[in-house]
Amino acid sequence: MYDENWNVVMFSKQKAFKLREDIRIYADESMQRELLVIKARQIIDFGATYDVTDATTGEVVGSLRRKGLASLLRDTWLVFDAQGQERGKLLEDSTVMALIRRFLTNLIPQNFTLQVGDREAAHIHQHFNPFILRYTMDLTGNNGSLDPRLAVAAGVLLCGIEGRQN
Repeated sequence: MYDENWNVVMFSKQKAFKLREDIRIYADESMQRELLVIKARQIIDFGATYDVTDATTGEVVGSLRRKGLASLLRDTWLVFDAQGQERGKLLEDSTVMALIRRFLTNLIPQNFTLQVGDREAAHIHQHFNPFILRYTMDLTGNNGSLDPRLAVAAGVLLCGIEGRQN
C-alpha cells in the first residue's frame, strides 16, 4: 500500500496453502513488523466472516462479513466493531454496473463505498489495469466514525478476495 507520493506505508501478504484465509499486513516490504492479521472464521464459506486483529497488541479490531447471496448481484460486506456490533456496510457502486462486470466484461473498474450509518466513511476505487489489481482508498469522510484499521482491512480483502474472482 502506498501513500499519495508512492511511498510504501503498508505491505500485505496472504499465506499460501491455508484452508482458511490468512492475510497479514506489515509496516513495509521487509515484513519485519506485523500490523494487522485478517483471518477467516470458516474454512470455506461464500458468506465468510473475517476477523481483524491488531498484531502488535492482540486487540480485536472488528470483523468483516461478506453477504454471500447478495454479493452475487452486487458485492456487499457488513462491517462489525470489536464488540460484534454492526457499524457499517461496504457496497459496490451499483447493481447494474455489477451485473455488467459479472456477465459482460470485467474491464470496468469497481467502486465501493464504506458507509457508517448514512455517512460515507471511505471510498475505494479500482483503477483500470488488466495486469495489476490496484485500488485507491479515500478516508477523508471517516471523521472518527470507524476504526481506520477496519477500512484498511476492507481494502485488503477487496484485493485478495474480490480480485481473485475477476
